Amino acid sequence: MNHRVKFPIGWSLFLMAVSLLVTPQFVAGQSAAPAFELTQVMIPMRDGVRLNTHIFKPKGQAVSLPMMLERTPYRAPDNEAWAQGKYNALAADGYIFVFQDIRGRYKSEGQFVMQRSPVSLLSEKPDAKTIDEVTDAYDTIEWLVKNVANNNGRVGIIGISYPGWTAAMATLAPHPALKAASPQASPADMYLGDDFHHNGAFRLSYGFEYAVRMETNKEQAPFKFDRYDTYEWYLRLGALSNANEKYLQGKIPTWNDFVNHPNYDQFWQQQAMAGYLKKVHVPMLNIAGWWDQEDFYGPIKIYETLEKHDASKINFFVAGPWNHGGWARGEGANLGRIKFDSATGQHYREKIEAPWFAYYLKDKGQLDIKEAITFQTGSNEWKSYEQWPPRNLTTDRKLYFHANGKLSFDAPTNAGNAFDEYVSDPANPVPYRPRPIEATYDSRGSGWGTWLVEDQRFVNGRPDVLSWETDPLTEDVTITGHSLANLFASTTGSDSDWIVKLIDVYPEEYAKEPKMGGYQLMIANDVLRGRFRNSFERPQAIPPNKVEAYQIDLHHLNHRFQKGHKIMVQVQSTWFPVIDRNPQKYVENIFKAREVDYVKATQRIWRTKVAASHLLIPVAPNR
Repeated sequence: MNHRVKFPIGWSLFLMAVSLLVTPQFVAGQSAAPAFELTQVMIPMRDGVRLNTHIFKPKGQAVSLPMMLERTPYRAPDNEAWAQGKYNALAADGYIFVFQDIRGRYKSEGQFVMQRSPVSLLSEKPDAKTIDEVTDAYDTIEWLVKNVANNNGRVGIIGISYPGWTAAMATLAPHPALKAASPQASPADMYLGDDFHHNGAFRLSYGFEYAVRMETNKEQAPFKFDRYDTYEWYLRLGALSNANEKYLQGKIPTWNDFVNHPNYDQFWQQQAMAGYLKKVHVPMLNIAGWWDQEDFYGPIKIYETLEKHDASKINFFVAGPWNHGGWARGEGANLGRIKFDSATGQHYREKIEAPWFAYYLKDKGQLDIKEAITFQTGSNEWKSYEQWPPRNLTTDRKLYFHANGKLSFDAPTNAGNAFDEYVSDPANPVPYRPRPIEATYDSRGSGWGTWLVEDQRFVNGRPDVLSWETDPLTEDVTITGHSLANLFASTTGSDSDWIVKLIDVYPEEYAKEPKMGGYQLMIANDVLRGRFRNSFERPQAIPPNKVEAYQIDLHHLNHRFQKGHKIMVQVQSTWFPVIDRNPQKYVENIFKAREVDYVKATQRIWRTKVAASHLLIPVAPNR
């Protein structure tokens, strides 16, 4: 692995983590966490490098307790604020907590390499110089069980985002004392679905702002935009090649890696987690948020991959109505303007996470998870399933696009040319959230954390956004599981992005909350860069004016469209600046595109009998 590579796995979690560590967050209904005594140690790894580790033991501990380990690049806490925040319920339950700076971060020795490949698993006889996050977790646990007094010989590992990834790494070749793991919002593939790319489309604002922040100076100072609305700044930037020429001058290693690896080559594949998930070694509690703006793909991919090997039935999945890490802070009663009628985050921490760890680390209670627990949005109810997705309960149905913006379960019968069209202009891209678009982590506040629940009326009606919607529903429609968009489309260009959004349209008269009348809530979405329609490794130009089939993965959801609401689908070709602008003229490497490469294109979405654009959705009975 190139040691210059530094990926921002949930670097937003750094800011969240700092907030949690310095500001106690007491939650109504939770017991006060016990006081702890802190011991700071440097734990030696097999190659002699020592890792800074903070051990918090309950004061007056009279019985042997299991240990809860978090390995983080975001600074190990040195006070007890964590016990009144995201780990309140676990702290009240009684654990020895251990926080460790991973290799090369803060007070730990060694070299930091973002997302180290698990090289120890690739050699039959790894020597002492073969180190990675797998071996560092193993060596840490080995030291802890031998040197921390009054531990019961069992260790759990936990973490969100990057710490979630280190938790997952620890399970690939686990220490015998590791008895439970909860990787939460862990990335799994930085090209196909997590922080930096979605289906080959580059996440511009996130990638640029991270690279500059992490690699310009040690203080991690953010990039200084010369205007508040970064939509305007990125548009003025022009072609992606201008980023290096005007600002970075080739001095930011991560940006250079983006430029040098525009396709899904070995560079990206060797970092993807799925290839290493061959066995479920320890019980796994995988956590996802339906509106995670950074790593929604990862936890689902990890769970699905492990499920193929889960003969012992110890691989579990939980998803709720949260953004990135939202289950770990506050009550979780709402996200932006969307209310959930209960404290979902508190429920998760107290009723799911704490009992799950108590069962595996303390032999306490009963395991109350059959396979999956997910929060069903729309109905605002927790649901339990014996398998996920619950294909035993659902029926696949197709929602078809029709003339005059209609959407229905009836297949089109048109035999001729039936399509809707729009002109996509890279000089006037569709914003991904309402302007002004602040810097992703603007210290003055940013809408980044809640953009996925923004009212989509801000773009509905733009001439470069197509919308289809059903009539008001005469009964509830519940979609539970894995959804896909199947587009039949043509373009006058030779490359194109296709963005699909599934939306719940509230009634104009919404008695429950009148100010939400007509709200357009995005339930699922994603983008596919057209050049990758057949292969992410080998891109191909799109033949102009030829109808091609495109499949866009809308991932997993559990949502009830209630009676009186409408189901809407939107299609567009720009989503700026969260996704870079496709030139719409095929070039070998978009990162090296020039201004003249960016052209307008006329896009057609077809809806004929043989080219019937539709969504394939798993419809569940209303229960």
